[in-house]
Amino acid sequence: MNRALRAAAMSVLLLSPVALTACSAGQVAQTAEQDRDQSGGTATVGDLTIRDAQLAYPPSGEHAAGSDPRLIVAVSNTGQEDDTLLDITGEGFASAELVGSAATPAPAGTPASTGLDIPIPAGSTVFIGGEGPAVALTDLDEPLTVGQALDVTMSFEEAGDIEVSVLVDTPTRDLPRGDAFDFHEEEGGEGHSGGSASE
Repeated sequence: MNRALRAAAMSVLLLSPVALTACSAGQVAQTAEQDRDQSGGTATVGDLTIRDAQLAYPPSGEHAAGSDPRLIVAVSNTGQEDDTLLDITGEGFASAELVGSAATPAPAGTPASTGLDIPIPAGSTVFIGGEGPAVALTDLDEPLTVGQALDVTMSFEEAGDIEVSVLVDTPTRDLPRGDAFDFHEEEGGEGHSGGSASE
């Protein structure tokens, strides 16, 4: 009997590490494949990372064709050399322009497509459209609403071109909803008119 108990105990001890290993491997692999949800486009080239690239939420729910939506994006420079955002280009809009207090006339002879000149210092993050300079993508070709995006190319003096999708942001507060459609009222109306017709 002691021999049987000893054999059973050995079996449990031998199988336990295999079961635990399989369980652990499954959990680690699953966690490794999960990505944090992003509210905007993200891209990295060299020491520069573009995070949460988006267009500000349109108060009317849609950026109309011909409008100039504001860009919201964080640009992180983890390198040891300063860089400069020169331009933002892409299909679906005319150009990228500094707006508000950040806007300054371009020097004579400077092409309009390279008029941003936003410094991205080494070891820092610049929040365009937040605490930093304000940029608008001008003259949209077509209307844009929540969930839609523009593919843009951000051109830097040192890092070169970085392609990223710029998503239309979602509202930051709950929006009022209209009256719900009353199916019972509609059915009752049809039934009543039907009864009148039969009379």
